[in-house]
Amino acid sequence: MPLIRISMRRGRPASEPAAIIDGVYKALRETFEVPEKDLFGVVHQHDADEFVFDANYFGFNRSDRLVIIQLTVANTRGVTQKKKLYAAIVENLGKEPGLKPDDIFINLVEVKREDWSFGGGIAQYVA
Repeated sequence: MPLIRISMRRGRPASEPAAIIDGVYKALRETFEVPEKDLFGVVHQHDADEFVFDANYFGFNRSDRLVIIQLTVANTRGVTQKKKLYAAIVENLGKEPGLKPDDIFINLVEVKREDWSFGGGIAQYVA
């Protein structure tokens, strides 16, 4: 059920968006028990003037390769599980496509189970 949204600067290698979606999805499967084939992801690429960030906020050293990952998920997981997710995403994206930890920004948006409709105008989780 997670919705994966990836934002990054335009001009990256064509293979990067798919590698990022794949790494995030694998981390979700490992840590959030997301079922196989439950994959919905979108990638937004922006020109430099449309993708603004502080390179050193919280003491990090971010580069132009910064990736902002926003995950909309059901509000059913605790802090321990969330920390495992963050670590797994950073590990996966470090391997492929080779992002450094400082260039991975993650944000969870938690919603109730009734806030999802996967089609047909039906709230499948509460129908």
